[in-house]
Amino acid sequence: MPPMPHKTLVRRVLRLSPLLLGCALGACMVGPNYQRPTAPITPTYKEAEGWAPANPSDAADRRDWWTVFDDATLNDLEQRVEVSNQNLKAAEAAYRQAEGLVSQQRAALFPTIGLTGSADRSGGGGSAIGSGGSQGRSGNSFRVGATGSWEPDVWGRIRRTLENAKAGAQASAADLANARLSAQTSLALDYIQLRQLDEQKRLLDATVDAYARSLTVTQNKYAAGVVARSDVLSAQTQLSNAQASNTDLIQQRAKLEHAIAILTGRAPAEVTIAPAAWTLKVPGIPAGVPSTLLERRPDIAAAERRAAAANAEIGVATAAYFPSLTLTGQGGYASSELGQLFSASSSFWSIGASVAETVFDAGARKAQVRQARAAYDQAVANYRQAVLTGLGQVEDNLAAQRVLAAEQVQRDAALAAATQNERIVANQYNAGQVDYTAVVVAQTAALNAQQTALQNQANQLAAAVDLISALGGGWTTAQGAK
Repeated sequence: MPPMPHKTLVRRVLRLSPLLLGCALGACMVGPNYQRPTAPITPTYKEAEGWAPANPSDAADRRDWWTVFDDATLNDLEQRVEVSNQNLKAAEAAYRQAEGLVSQQRAALFPTIGLTGSADRSGGGGSAIGSGGSQGRSGNSFRVGATGSWEPDVWGRIRRTLENAKAGAQASAADLANARLSAQTSLALDYIQLRQLDEQKRLLDATVDAYARSLTVTQNKYAAGVVARSDVLSAQTQLSNAQASNTDLIQQRAKLEHAIAILTGRAPAEVTIAPAAWTLKVPGIPAGVPSTLLERRPDIAAAERRAAAANAEIGVATAAYFPSLTLTGQGGYASSELGQLFSASSSFWSIGASVAETVFDAGARKAQVRQARAAYDQAVANYRQAVLTGLGQVEDNLAAQRVLAAEQVQRDAALAAATQNERIVANQYNAGQVDYTAVVVAQTAALNAQQTALQNQANQLAAAVDLISALGGGWTTAQGAK
């Protein structure tokens, strides 16, 4: 028996497929191949001179960077951000969308194959009007087959589109990492401020008690006729102001607790953070060299990947200048008898190719290429600006770390002097050597020195968090590569 026509078609397609696929995949890709744009990177950080981390072994170069603060509550809260933060869930969904687009664009490199089938019965009336009255006829029609089409990527349009989708997915992965780092940073800063308020309230609780004792002493002196009524009023005013400030801390702390709850993806009513002692210490954070920002900062990585995506769009636009080739084929069986449907005499097949080329478009393709090049230039500028912004943030926080550490020494000296002066003036007042105004001034100066020293410690911790964030946290570009 001679070979069946549909088998002949299959053999021909199989023989031609490697050749066609090799031609398509080996064809050139029009448009520029991507090279990472140059970035304004310096060999070292300006503000790193004269500053070194105290504990380089505690470097925040790992994923759970917040553990360098050695606070169990903070560690637990940060872990909840990863799991429950709704902004992160939205960013993760956007990343999955980008991955789906990559798969969709990759599928365009391969043929599309479909199956068809139909069964029909048709007939007509017994005779036409005015005819000889011939008997009517009816009949069946059965058909099964397969169709296929393929657009070989001769000029690289599809591969450039795939490049664009891959770079977009990588940018989306970096966006997800940046959203995660932003949420983690916000929570750490809120937590530091909350613990600062706890310590500030402890100071004010002690201050209120001290002021209450001073008021009692002044009232006794007034009752004994030793001091004027104005001393009692001054002591009362000072105590009331301290009590009001202490009460205000409750509202400030509640807002921070609510913000932390939301960052961890929970309702404020579900989260209560018990007050705790001030135990946070400033960690040592090696800054490394500026070029590491290109690998460690997710926002810079996202900007660079968007430049790569824009570069691929130039190739997509350029490919429109060249003709498109489409290969089609179909084969199957057709018969009026179901029993004869799959016989050799019922088979059919066809194969064809079509070429399309735009001859005149009034400059539309040229304009699209210009637009794509302009979009690439914009993406490169955004990338370089992201690098500059990152460098500036690192320099700012390196300077803050160094300056605040030096300032803390001065603040501690001022606190020691103010505390000693407060004791001396209190003793002088009890001895009748000074009036109560001197006591108020000394106590106010001591309280201000305590609060300022505490604020400076909190500022150092906040600068440490900001420095870790500016250095990219624990993320690297390897985590976003696909």
